[in-house]
Amino acid sequence: MGFAQGRSYLAIPGPSVVPDAVQRAMHRAAPNIYQGELVDMMDGLTSDLRHVAQTDGHVAIYIANGHGAWEASLANTIAPGDRVLVLATGHFGLGWGRHAEAMGAKVDLLDFGNRATIDPDRIEAALRADTTHEIKAVLVTHVDTSSTVRNDIASVRAALDAAGHPALLMADCIASLGCERFEMDRWGVDVMVSASQKGLMLPPGLGFVWFNDRADAVQTRLDRVSPYWSWTPRAKPEAFYQYFGGTAPTHHLYGLRVALDMIRQEGLDAIWQRHARLAGAIWAATDCWAHDGAMRLNIADPALRSHAVTALSLTAPDATRLRGWTEERAGVTLGIGLGMAEQGTPAADGFFRIGHMGHVNAHMVLGALGAIEAGLAALDIPHGSGGVSAASRALAAD
Repeated sequence: MGFAQGRSYLAIPGPSVVPDAVQRAMHRAAPNIYQGELVDMMDGLTSDLRHVAQTDGHVAIYIANGHGAWEASLANTIAPGDRVLVLATGHFGLGWGRHAEAMGAKVDLLDFGNRATIDPDRIEAALRADTTHEIKAVLVTHVDTSSTVRNDIASVRAALDAAGHPALLMADCIASLGCERFEMDRWGVDVMVSASQKGLMLPPGLGFVWFNDRADAVQTRLDRVSPYWSWTPRAKPEAFYQYFGGTAPTHHLYGLRVALDMIRQEGLDAIWQRHARLAGAIWAATDCWAHDGAMRLNIADPALRSHAVTALSLTAPDATRLRGWTEERAGVTLGIGLGMAEQGTPAADGFFRIGHMGHVNAHMVLGALGAIEAGLAALDIPHGSGGVSAASRALAAD
């Protein structure tokens, strides 16, 4: 017997749940793209996007996913042959580095694995060794969606400053923006990228690049930037179409307006606190399940765990079995263990992830945890008891 009828819950780390209000805003006829409300809303949209990133700098909007935002950030800052220092703590940190390499950059890689955070001392040492300042940018992922580690971005800026190095600091906040505390200007970030489908509560389709005047000055010294990827007309348009390099992503913009209104109404501090409390409930449940079984959180130190996504392991193939049961029997879709083991190998069947980002609340999290606990019991996967009760207590605590 299955219990999956009714509204399903997509508890993967993006695309995240799209609020009903955002869906209603997008469910409309195509608008005029030459004048009227769509054109008039752009100043407010860009202002609120800067607020979410906590920056007084610039923002460029692309019709793209996060990989497109990666490429846009590199196209405006890195010339073929330039060196970049990539700080990898999982699949997506490595991926941004591969993009840079494919675009002609020479990549220096500091790979910290997929169960640890960055080491500022190693970063400073690598920068000090670059005495001729050939490294033009340092690429770091705030939250790697695969490993679910949360990196201290301000410590990277401190390493750059301690080494006296002029490289740009570039941060990937695709999994963290709108979920985790991020303060672009205060933390000294020069370029930041994100996308629409996670903490910003929209369908996939929009990529964003925020940049400061220092990064903009680097762009002006490049020999060439492709017309589509150049952030200059998008951030400083003379006409509406230049915001998007052509036709606007009309319905996404209506949805974005509502999503940003929701963020403003709740407030960034409240949003960050909500995500932290919900993440803590998930960790409380998994700690209980781990008492009598193989379940483990990928990141051992709670201070280093993402508040937006949690990666866990079981004995293979139990993670894949559990994901199948919760989706087919309970209507809850969990994320695959991306990057934790090579996909298609037996080891990959030992990992899964829970997304808890954006438009998510207590009953959604408790429902997902209840489905997981039911699946563990139904499949005879060894686990400790009382996980959902522990999560409830974590949410009820002052």
